[in-house]
Amino acid sequence: MENTIASSTDDQTRSKRLIITFGYYAAFIALGLTTASLGPTLQNLADNTHSKLNEVSYLFTARSLGYLIGSLLGGRLYDRIKGHRVAGAVLLVMALTLALAPFIPVLWLLTFDLLILGIGEGALDVGGNTLLVWLHRDKVGPFMNGLHFFFGVGAFLSPVIIAQAILHLGSFAWGYGILAVLVVIPALWLPPLPSPVSQAQSEGRAPDRINYLLVGLIALFFFLYVGAESSYGGWIFTYATALKLADVTRAAYLTSAFWGALTVGRLLAIPIAARFRPGQILLADLLGCVISLAIILAFPGSLAATWIGTLGVGVSMASAFPTMISLAGTWMATTGQITSFFFVGASTGGMFLPWVIGQLFEPVGPRVTILAILVNVVLDIAVLAVLRQIVAHGRAKGG
Repeated sequence: MENTIASSTDDQTRSKRLIITFGYYAAFIALGLTTASLGPTLQNLADNTHSKLNEVSYLFTARSLGYLIGSLLGGRLYDRIKGHRVAGAVLLVMALTLALAPFIPVLWLLTFDLLILGIGEGALDVGGNTLLVWLHRDKVGPFMNGLHFFFGVGAFLSPVIIAQAILHLGSFAWGYGILAVLVVIPALWLPPLPSPVSQAQSEGRAPDRINYLLVGLIALFFFLYVGAESSYGGWIFTYATALKLADVTRAAYLTSAFWGALTVGRLLAIPIAARFRPGQILLADLLGCVISLAIILAFPGSLAATWIGTLGVGVSMASAFPTMISLAGTWMATTGQITSFFFVGASTGGMFLPWVIGQLFEPVGPRVTILAILVNVVLDIAVLAVLRQIVAHGRAKGG
């Protein structure tokens, strides 16, 4: 009888964890929807605000600055307040700012709107990754890849929804409205569910001391990785149309192809992660990016080469972020504050490189987009090499 009761309790616990996990997945679909919405509508937003591309590129900077702020604030909030309440609130903020964006005719006001959207995105990103680790702990690996897979699902669907809204409804504002409604769904899903806490909190002890060198190196890795990912996803549409490789609709599909390849790659990464070491996976990811970007640079006038390179970059980038998050969890006890440091690096990278490309795009030419991303990826390989050496040295010393 006691075994039956225990089994029933275990089943209820697993069922509750599954419901919560799928709530996080729904939230990350919403995060993907908002993240991928800016690139295909950049020209529309420029037209709405009577701005040039180099001026409207500050929207990337504003959203990334907001993401930085949201990451810093969010990490502390999740350590102090029930996480699902925080996640529900920021999702509602994201839905509101997204719905308002197409109707704002002044660039500075639109920039502020995107800043608030970025705050919500940063807080949600930190929260989803942190809460999932707290929920599943040492078994988080496949669930983490699943979380980022569903982010890719949202990022893949976003340009398609926008393109179809323009094609059938005549305005990208309808696309933004549909996305906003979809973001509301997880905002209502998560708050009623019980929120997980860190292992230190559940055991009633103080958090472990932070290894700032290790945290800083991982944050630098994310700075370079997210700079490359956000730049490719944000600028490939404008790159393709500026070189007349594709019209507006086909360029939107090219953007979706990137996020779709990223999504498929994250799905494939789940079984791959069970067979190979994380360091090997990360190196293979980055080398795949280098090869794919080199193909685009070697054949700048070829739409076929751009498609091949886009798919290659998407698949290659797929598992880098979740693999590093999972790996970090094996090196240190993860708290909301530590995760926020990682996302500060990520948001700064997402702020910096897209802005640089925006400043160089017209005076240098569209090809600077691919070249700048390639340089970023090569630097990321160097950081990964240094990081692996320091971790290996620390383990050899028993640290």
